[in-house]
Amino acid sequence: MAHDKRLKAAYADFDKSKPVTLAQAVALVKQNAKAKFDETVEISMNLGIDPRHADQMVRGLISLPNGTGKTLRVGVFARGAKAEEALAAGADVVGAEDLSERVQAGEFAFDRCIATPDMMGLVGRLGKILGPRGLMPNPRLGTVTMDVKGAIQAAKAGQVEFRAEKAGIVHAGIGKASFPVEKLLENAKAFADAIVKAKPAGAKGTYVQKVALSSTMGPGVRVDVASLAG
Repeated sequence: MAHDKRLKAAYADFDKSKPVTLAQAVALVKQNAKAKFDETVEISMNLGIDPRHADQMVRGLISLPNGTGKTLRVGVFARGAKAEEALAAGADVVGAEDLSERVQAGEFAFDRCIATPDMMGLVGRLGKILGPRGLMPNPRLGTVTMDVKGAIQAAKAGQVEFRAEKAGIVHAGIGKASFPVEKLLENAKAFADAIVKAKPAGAKGTYVQKVALSSTMGPGVRVDVASLAG
């Protein structure tokens, strides 16, 4: 009930049916993030695509200029020297068959999964478990790589993975409500730019249709799509 009252009061501050500029949306979301914890600020973009078709899928990674404010737990499938490199680079969990067994048992001590190419035979058998959780390593996303150190550092520095859902929506956390408006705005623009650059060949008509910003417990604020380029 307290949450409902807070949302009702927040919506009284602005007309939720009218889109505002990205800068105004960031300020409104930050202003109305009043929970007792540091809320995550999220961006949601409704795209004119059908992800069921391979030539309309939107997926990728973006390193936000100001990080996300969240520390990602990184799991690495590697052996020998590469396993040691992963541990030295700050990986939270490293292993091979032992890590596979833990995943099969339902233990997920990581938010991003990285693997060396030689481990993909093992990791591939976990596809039905890792895939639905968005954790399957992918060479196109730089998460199947021999540069284990670089991949871990990028993940820890605020790299965000995005993938269009069935309805053509991509969303991601772009920082914390405690971030200054300028840093949230920079992150929002960087994310939007990445989505625009990831426009698939099969996309027809208007690509970016709707955009909204919100915080974990706060109201959603519609963003004027034209302001993304400003």
